[in-house]
Amino acid sequence: MMTENLDQDDAHLEDWIKKSNTIERVVKLPGDASTRRYYRVFRSHPSSPSFILMSMEAFIEKNTDLPFLTVQKHLSKAGVDVPLVLDVDPARGYILLEDLSDVTLLRKLQEVGDAELERHLYERVIDSLVQLQYQASPKRAGILETGQTLEAFSLRFDYEKLMWEMNFMIEHFYQGYLGRLISAEDEKLLRGSLGEICQTLADEPTVFTHRDFHSRNIMVTKKGQNERFVMIDFQDARMGPAQYDLASLLKDSYYQLDERQIERLLDYYIARWEAVSSERLDRAHFVKIFDLMSVQRNLKAIGSFASFLVKRNNPGYLKYIGNTFENVRRALLKYPEYTRLREVLFHYYYF
Repeated sequence: MMTENLDQDDAHLEDWIKKSNTIERVVKLPGDASTRRYYRVFRSHPSSPSFILMSMEAFIEKNTDLPFLTVQKHLSKAGVDVPLVLDVDPARGYILLEDLSDVTLLRKLQEVGDAELERHLYERVIDSLVQLQYQASPKRAGILETGQTLEAFSLRFDYEKLMWEMNFMIEHFYQGYLGRLISAEDEKLLRGSLGEICQTLADEPTVFTHRDFHSRNIMVTKKGQNERFVMIDFQDARMGPAQYDLASLLKDSYYQLDERQIERLLDYYIARWEAVSSERLDRAHFVKIFDLMSVQRNLKAIGSFASFLVKRNNPGYLKYIGNTFENVRRALLKYPEYTRLREVLFHYYYF
């Protein structure tokens, strides 16, 4: 049996591997922003030559009520394409998943040579997003088993949650990473204007949200002659505005779309939502909430990127802050009422 990229932190795998007679090779995969570890396990079994092992802390108390498992089951029943769960070992903290290969939407986009193909890929993903938002939301909760509850239904992006993320960003990005001393006047304006945006967003109707719906959390894999667009990393799902996941997708820290392309994709989303839900949307209002959600979502991401360095000594995400701030700048430029907010945000970023 061969191993690749394993280190001392992976010693817990040894006993598990030794008990198997079919494992031929184990390769450690790059992780995400969480503390979970991922491995590709190759087997001698011809019908299923490889699968993915997701390793985390033991979850004996939660067992099958672990959020990843409950949300996976819920989304699957709602017709959303998510990874198949092959086996679960709560005592070891292991979940075995189907192998979706290594091609994310971000990687697929790197092969794109024209705007039409780029738009086609995003339209496929938006189709999946509308499926999630409509079929997995509480109004369609008949897909839940009798007596089953979903924790995500009781969680939402209310004012407290949205504003907590803004305060987190100020603490870890401006004060922690940049070491800025913000004047009392500017801090009052900063927190006041961001609070106003958060309240506007909190007043919006809610749908089921993935919560981290961007180009690195969508796998593109083959299904016969076609392609599957599979959502991953959905365990933190909760209720929020429809624009939350849409802003994560179209105002991505890792891949920047042209503004004209974003406008076309917003029109596509609105048309798809209206077709599926038979609900008419006010485009002007929808787009404004999308823009404000983009501001909040991208500032939240900046706070997270900075915190990975401050709290974990992980600088790997700092390179995405420039793109993410550009998303904020472009959104705020559309709204003169937030000129002072934009000036304060960028003053303490650049000086």
